[in-house]
Amino acid sequence: MELGVDSIYSTKFVESNSYDPWLNLAVEEHLLNSFAGESIVLYLWQNQNTVVIGRNQNAWQECRLNNLERDNGKLARRLSGGGAVFHDLGNLNFTFLLPKREYNLHRQLSVIVDAVKEIGIEAHFSGRNDILAEGKKFSGNAFYHGQYASYHHGTILIDVDTGKLSEYLNVSKAKIESKGVKSVVSRIVNLKELKPDLSIEKMKKAMYMGFIEEYGRIDSVLDFEKLAVSTDVTRLYDKYSSKEWLLGRSPEFNFRTSNRFSWGGIELLFTSRKGTIADVAIYSDSMDVDFIEHLRQGLTGTDFSKPSILEALHNLPKCVERDDIIDWLHKTDLS
Repeated sequence: MELGVDSIYSTKFVESNSYDPWLNLAVEEHLLNSFAGESIVLYLWQNQNTVVIGRNQNAWQECRLNNLERDNGKLARRLSGGGAVFHDLGNLNFTFLLPKREYNLHRQLSVIVDAVKEIGIEAHFSGRNDILAEGKKFSGNAFYHGQYASYHHGTILIDVDTGKLSEYLNVSKAKIESKGVKSVVSRIVNLKELKPDLSIEKMKKAMYMGFIEEYGRIDSVLDFEKLAVSTDVTRLYDKYSSKEWLLGRSPEFNFRTSNRFSWGGIELLFTSRKGTIADVAIYSDSMDVDFIEHLRQGLTGTDFSKPSILEALHNLPKCVERDDIIDWLHKTDLS
């Protein structure tokens, strides 16, 4: 279904001219806050030599930070959930930003799949956040839902240096085994391997045209340079570049437990005082950042005992993640 010309929502396009991940993520959040409540926006951007981790991940566990720093790379943390990824200039990032009521994963994915098909490669959506070609992943996707607007963003691997993935990323053995493969590199494919004449510019054009085909038109093109110097983006840049945001705190804890599920891994670090959970740090590559926050709030202040923890979990909104954690902790020794 195409967006009619009488739609209440305008359509906008913006392309970054910066390779700085902190600036690109700051602009992304600015677009979410300032435009996506009333517009449907396609944002294309690239980062140079960057590891981007999910909202709730532990940077020290996910990334070989010393290697990244040695090579003048950057660490970035996004608003959305999911796992760690490596970006270089052989990768194209996209973000769809739109009002909550217009969020439709199938439509957004159709833009990507159709764009790739237009350049001569068959593709399809698979699993919780992947797009595949010839059985291998070339695009990972993640999602964030604000109060009034949402975004869906992801990667398109065109000619990424896959050697850098092993150099900079720590992929847990449990995650590799859950995928049934020996290494993360064996699961991915650069589209240039399937279409040797493909370039970033050709992919950008295909995405631009695919967006028009799905949503009917592009009403305006936003000026990235003007966005980048706005007061809001400057403030957000300070957040995305701060050590507090990138590395978080190093929690003191009395008890640690972790497990991996079909939806992702989770690590719980409890700090208990006088029998009460004073704090709980949660690291996870779950796509659902809201659930992780609800879990943190629900457990904080609870008695540090299995019955009390399970009761707190049962009081959370029912979902697959909650039920899996209940089953797991029911069998876990918390003493």
